[in-house]
Amino acid sequence: MPLNLAQNLDDYDDFYEMLSDSHQDLDARQSRMLSDQLILLLSNHIGDLAVLRQAFALARMHVERTPPR
Repeated sequence: MPLNLAQNLDDYDDFYEMLSDSHQDLDARQSRMLSDQLILLLSNHIGDLAVLRQAFALARMHVERTPPR
């Protein structure tokens, strides 16, 4: 099964707010830990290593294309 890149969330703004709020009042270490936990939980939910490989590769490609600040 390929990675679904079509819009699949009803409300991106609500999702972004939820993601942002979950990091509020955390220091950098805690924020990284939260992100890591979310990745592990959601990866387990997806459960398809081929899809996860596609997602990791695409995310890495986007990060590599982003110029440093």
